[in-house]
Amino acid sequence: MSPDAARVALDRAEMTPVINRLKRAQGQLAGVVRMLEESRDCEDVVIQLSAASKALDRAGIAIISSGLKQCLVASHGEDTLDVQRLQKLFLSLA
Repeated sequence: MSPDAARVALDRAEMTPVINRLKRAQGQLAGVVRMLEESRDCEDVVIQLSAASKALDRAGIAIISSGLKQCLVASHGEDTLDVQRLQKLFLSLA
């Protein structure tokens, strides 16, 4: 299967909450930078950084899940999924 044949466009409606989550994470990261510039308490910085990291992880999982669902629907039961490629995507979030 060519790399282009395996590509699936993400559903805009399903990506709206993901975009919102990423914007929230963007704000959290800006907050981390600001906190570091202001020499804020280490614990506060780490908590904010952890929240941003979790938001990014959840966004990635939502993107992969949506793509997988679309691949399954588009395949009509045919074995067209590249399992190794999918595993690589999931592991990239680990």
